[in-house]
Amino acid sequence: MKVSRWSLAWVRRAGLAAILVGVVLFPGHTASVASRSCRPGGCTHDGTVRWSRELTGSWIAEDGAQGTVYGQGQAYAAVDGNVAVVSYGLSVDAYDADTGFPRWTATLAGLPAGSEIVSVRAWPQVVTVGLLVPAASPGTVGASIVGTGTVGVGTVGSGTAPREEIVLDAVTGKRIRTYPAAVYGGAVSASIRRTVIVGATSVTSYDNANGRAVWRVPIGAAAQAWRLDGTRLYVTISAHGVLGTAPVTAVRQISVRTGAERLIRPPVGSFAGTFSGAADGDLLFSGAGGLAGYSMLTGRHWIRVGAVFAGTDPVQRVIYVDIAGTLVGIDPRTGRNERRAAVPGPTGTYSVRGGVALGLDHGAAGAAWGYSVSRRHVIWTTQALPWPHYFVDLSGIGGSADPASDTVLIATCARAGVAVPADAVTSPGLACLRPMLVAIKL
Repeated sequence: MKVSRWSLAWVRRAGLAAILVGVVLFPGHTASVASRSCRPGGCTHDGTVRWSRELTGSWIAEDGAQGTVYGQGQAYAAVDGNVAVVSYGLSVDAYDADTGFPRWTATLAGLPAGSEIVSVRAWPQVVTVGLLVPAASPGTVGASIVGTGTVGVGTVGSGTAPREEIVLDAVTGKRIRTYPAAVYGGAVSASIRRTVIVGATSVTSYDNANGRAVWRVPIGAAAQAWRLDGTRLYVTISAHGVLGTAPVTAVRQISVRTGAERLIRPPVGSFAGTFSGAADGDLLFSGAGGLAGYSMLTGRHWIRVGAVFAGTDPVQRVIYVDIAGTLVGIDPRTGRNERRAAVPGPTGTYSVRGGVALGLDHGAAGAAWGYSVSRRHVIWTTQALPWPHYFVDLSGIGGSADPASDTVLIATCARAGVAVPADAVTSPGLACLRPMLVAIKL
């Protein structure tokens, strides 16, 4: 698959754009909900800062909603129950998820000019790093690891894929394997034994011990949209893929454990709109008519007119949508409103877990706060977090919040310096003299 320089540039800036197109559910939250709403003595233990560590590199405290961002490109972060990782430039730093103790630093050296990290995802035993490698050549030197653990050097693929997925041991940082991946793909499941990759033409499960394919499911040459729901991966079937306008005529359901495949078709014709997500046995599609849900068990479907898909509460299994500026929780099986699951007005929340929406106050007096959807008020706030930044990953797998745990990673600036002018990547802001990675308990 040929990828133009314009497409590569879009991917490099996709993390920044994601905040504006739906990962942040509702911008402008300070108009209605602020951290000061937490009543004295009424906050729970949630919202406490578990640990904070100073970051290296050049960072900027932006004046806008972005907060503390890496000054020479895009930074990525991810957290699992055992490890928290952050990447910027061509380096990956790993910390113990509970204590923040530094584990190791991986520096990706000897790469072709223009190579850059575009994704980092944390799993119970490994860390996967997505890397765009323009015009990669066979035998290119891979990751060298420094810090706690061992040292390992490897090769970056065969040079036939625009993206490579590097698998690192979460404890030592040692490189385990490198696999070819699609630009909009990468690792969707990983462990010390196996890694499942969305590639340019197939979904493949690899044995990390020898690098061989355990199973492979062809998905065609066009870049398709995909979503992960538990142990099931859903991949669209569309004539021209995500970059075209052709409708989705079917969806592949693939078990990431076994590779077993099931073909799901709409009741009539094609699915309505673009593939937005999968939750609790339903496929979600967004279109001009609103949000449509298709049951994979019964074949029935529902439509919520004027609804825009915002996200899923992984604990309560509730879908959240934006309807006329209100965050509304709906049942993914029926499309009907969940009782006491609505937030009036713009709230600026980034994710919802266990019925509590996470939000951020931006700027020098920033803080994070938790808003109870059922109680309709802020139930906890953090200490001051100047210029907080929430990490996003377009896949929904990586990013600040771990769906399986109660930890969120935020970048902050403990001390700012002189003004920094805007450029093609960043907005106007201040040089951050003390950038911090902060772990918050939800």
